[in-house]
Amino acid sequence: MKKLIIITFLFSVALSCFSQEEEISIDSLIQQAIEKKIDDYYDLYRFFKRERFNKQDIDFLLKESQQKEYRLGEVYAYNLLGRHYRNNSFFDSSIENYMKALELSREIEDVNAEIVTLNQIGVVYRRQDKIRNALNYHQMALELADKIDIPDIDTKISISISNNSIGNIYLALKQYQLALEKFKKAILIQEKTEDKRGLAINHQNMGLAFQNLGDIDAALEHYNKSLQYNIENNSSIGKVICHNSISNVLLLQGKYDEAYKYISEVLPISEKIGNQYYTSDVYITFGNVQLKLDSLDKAKTYLEKGLEVANKHKIPSGINQSNLYLSELYEKKKDYEKAYSFYKKAIEGERKTFNDKNILYVNNLINKYDNEVSRNKIKNLAKENEIAKLKLLRNRNVLIIALVSIALLGVLLYSMYRQRLLNNDKKILMLEQEALRIQMNPHFVFNALNSIKLYVINNEQKNAVYYLNKFSKLIRSILESSSVKEVTLSEELKTMNLYMSIENIRLSNEVNYIENIDSNVNIERIKVPPLILQPFLENSIWHGLSSKKGKKEVSLSVTKISDEFIQIDIVDNGIGRDAAMKIRKNKSLNRRSIGIDLTKERLRNFANEYANNYSLIYTDIIDEEGNPKGTKVSLKIPIL
Repeated sequence: MKKLIIITFLFSVALSCFSQEEEISIDSLIQQAIEKKIDDYYDLYRFFKRERFNKQDIDFLLKESQQKEYRLGEVYAYNLLGRHYRNNSFFDSSIENYMKALELSREIEDVNAEIVTLNQIGVVYRRQDKIRNALNYHQMALELADKIDIPDIDTKISISISNNSIGNIYLALKQYQLALEKFKKAILIQEKTEDKRGLAINHQNMGLAFQNLGDIDAALEHYNKSLQYNIENNSSIGKVICHNSISNVLLLQGKYDEAYKYISEVLPISEKIGNQYYTSDVYITFGNVQLKLDSLDKAKTYLEKGLEVANKHKIPSGINQSNLYLSELYEKKKDYEKAYSFYKKAIEGERKTFNDKNILYVNNLINKYDNEVSRNKIKNLAKENEIAKLKLLRNRNVLIIALVSIALLGVLLYSMYRQRLLNNDKKILMLEQEALRIQMNPHFVFNALNSIKLYVINNEQKNAVYYLNKFSKLIRSILESSSVKEVTLSEELKTMNLYMSIENIRLSNEVNYIENIDSNVNIERIKVPPLILQPFLENSIWHGLSSKKGKKEVSLSVTKISDEFIQIDIVDNGIGRDAAMKIRKNKSLNRRSIGIDLTKERLRNFANEYANNYSLIYTDIIDEEGNPKGTKVSLKIPIL
């Protein structure tokens, strides 16, 4: 027993000495950096990379750097303080320290320190959903980095951080394709620089973009890649984020038990880390899992926890999400008054945030040019002051010249702005004209008239007159559509009926065309771009059915899936996309298909005027034996 006590005592002493030695070694490391006066920000970062600074260590670094007038050390210390407060969701204090770092980095003209600090400020604003400020700071960082003629690895990593952050902003704006482009650019840099932490972050972000686009399989693939990188990096916070995302995808798939397993693993880890932004997310997801498992009391506890944290630290996305789930919870409890109250809060919060973001997105480019004009004016004024000091006698003339110059500059900028607007209008007009030209391609007109001529030759007058009448109506409808931006869904369906009738002549009337319109859809009030469905019907006929033997059928159905969307499904029982592709490759003369890319561009222009975006999904239909038996095109169009 005495031996055990002695061993325990010696172990405690040794542990105490080790702790003191470790503490002294961190202080000593700080003193070494200050004595060496490391003059490159990235070199200073690598010097401290393995050290985990607590608040006391950071304060010591700042104090010593100030006393020894080591300005780069001050910048590094303020950035560490900014990260410390950000990780604990004290965003105002975080911004305050980052701003001090930014001012100092500009004062000592350290571009690398300035780029890093600008990116960090952008991250803090993005955490608070202050998208305008976040975008401005990340763009400033990107512009500074782009000005470096030969960027080194550190600068490339900063560029990837900027691209990743701007991609996150596009995510918040629901511009998912733009977000994916930014994330892919960041990943290319990170793969070359073997930046596993950056790869983990960007695969996580790509997963979120694909999830919002409805591609769940791609989302899970990227989430799992991110999780693997985080495991390799031994990143607890990364594991928390990935498990939270995977749980949300499993909830969408209805796999509630698996979702519970994933989120419950990281709940204690999240609480231990203390990052309130992600802790709020985990509480909300855990509450949602319990809600789906009908464990309402637990769900209520964790959703209220998530809401409390989000409110305390001003996290709008967390507030909106927890209010939405609490609405669902009280609906299950049949307390409809509370359910309505929480739902109203969620919708109002989301609408306010989204509207603010949309306004920013629309005006972003204009703001960018406004900032450039402001900088030019400041430069001009500085030059004017210098001229005025040197040539006081000519002050009046200089002032007149300056005013005229500014006026001319204003006229020039206004002319450039007007020219940009005209070019944009011209692009839209050319797009619509190209769409019309493709619908009216010579092959279609020639073949349709040939088919009608065959009826005349065979003395089938009724059929000739019948189809000639339909052909003339179709041509008139197409020409009328070329002069308008939108038509009613009713007019579009009539035009498609005429088109299918004409195309069917060339297939000896073998195709059975069916329309199914949901009674809840008011086709006289819903607007769509003219001739938007024609390319999909043409693909169904020429790629799906033209090579098929036996019964041929195309169905077009319109359903109202929510107050904000309708869905148009075009289904054929053709040979499937893979078989059609093989046939096209084997043909010596490939028939030029109607431009689906052009149709997507027209849909994007159309959806820009709505609060929601469109979506287009192709589905291969297979039988029980795995053989293709057709193709389904699902087009979701916003109506609010």
